[in-house]
Formats: sequence, C-alpha cells, structure tokens
Amino acid sequence: MTVKDVNQDISCETRQREICPKFERTFSILGKKWMGLIIDVLLEGPQRFKDIAATIPSVSDRVLVERLKELEQEGLVARTVDPEATMRVAYSLTEKGEGLKSVMNEVQTWADEWVCMEEA
Repeated sequence: MTVKDVNQDISCETRQREICPKFERTFSILGKKWMGLIIDVLLEGPQRFKDIAATIPSVSDRVLVERLKELEQEGLVARTVDPEATMRVAYSLTEKGEGLKSVMNEVQTWADEWVCMEEA
C-alpha cells in the first residue's frame, strides 16, 4: 500500500456521510411532534376535528389546527367541507398520505418489540 493509498483511506474514513435531502425533509415533517399520531388516526379513515382531538387528548386544539394545516400544505391531508351540514369539516389522508401506511405499520412493529411501557 502506498502513502497515497493510505491518505485516500484516511480521507474516506473521516469524510462524513451525506444525508439524502429527501430523507431529511421527510423527517422534518414526520418528526414534528404530533404529526405521526395524527397520520395514524387518519389511517382509520376520514375524521372530524373533534374525533382527532378526542383520540389524541394531549394535543391542544391550537396545535392540532396548526399540524393539520401543515399536513394539508404538504399534500398529506385533505380537508373536506360537507355542504349538506353547516360547517361540518372532515380530514382524510390523500393518496400521498396513505402511502405512509406501511411505514406506520413498521414503526408500530418496531415499537411493539423495542419500547417498554415504562419508557412510554
């Protein structure tokens, strides 16, 4: 092995691995508090605001409104107003949001195996 080979090996070892920008962006969305839980609730089907809030009682109404707006802006959630009922709004996952179903199932599988209730 030449000195040049050794120097190349060292520089490769010390070089930091670059994170894929798409992967980083995904975690900036899903890693935000409450996002995963909201998506999980909506995987059950369309839900009214009060039903989401009842299922995740720890989230404040203000934060839930913010998170739903963010998920809507990301194209993961659709907000539908029922014209038959006065101000009846439902939230549902879009096709893009539904694409997270297998990911959420895998997270649940991992949690079942590795997270102790004492830690939760």
